[in-house]
Amino acid sequence: MSGKPLPQTYYGYHRERGMTMSEFTHFDEKGNAYMVDVSDKEITRRSASARGTINVSREVMDAVLGKKIKKGDVFTVAQVAGIMGTKRTSDLVPMCHPLSLTNAKVSFDIDEEACSITAYCTAVTDGKTGVEMEALTGVSVALLTIYDMCKAIDRRMVISDIRLVEKTGGKSGDFKF
Repeated sequence: MSGKPLPQTYYGYHRERGMTMSEFTHFDEKGNAYMVDVSDKEITRRSASARGTINVSREVMDAVLGKKIKKGDVFTVAQVAGIMGTKRTSDLVPMCHPLSLTNAKVSFDIDEEACSITAYCTAVTDGKTGVEMEALTGVSVALLTIYDMCKAIDRRMVISDIRLVEKTGGKSGDFKF
């Protein structure tokens, strides 16, 4: 930290660009943060899928595939961690509503030649708000778990390209990347 006091507000950044606080769904005109009220929304089936990649060294890839990671089976642990991440999203992201998920899945594609692992997460709920953040959190936690389990071999792993791939349901409709 530079020792400088924090500005009283950092909303001026957006005002300088011609945006008002009412254009952001989680801020009122005075810049106060709040959780969006979904009380009047319809309960619908909502799903979201996300993906992300971790690039690893040849040594890490060989250890993962050979099940030689001392902390255990990387894919099983990362899969469980990713699913747990979907269920804890509202604990991590302040304006997310706690959701009752009806399904969460995490899977992996391995590109041995490129030394990369792509994680996929799908989250589903019957509710009043979407599950995009849950899918993104699931992917992120799964990839962070792979990093954590393999860092003793090589800390130069790179997590990248975390993104929403698809969402269905809700007032805003479907989305596909």
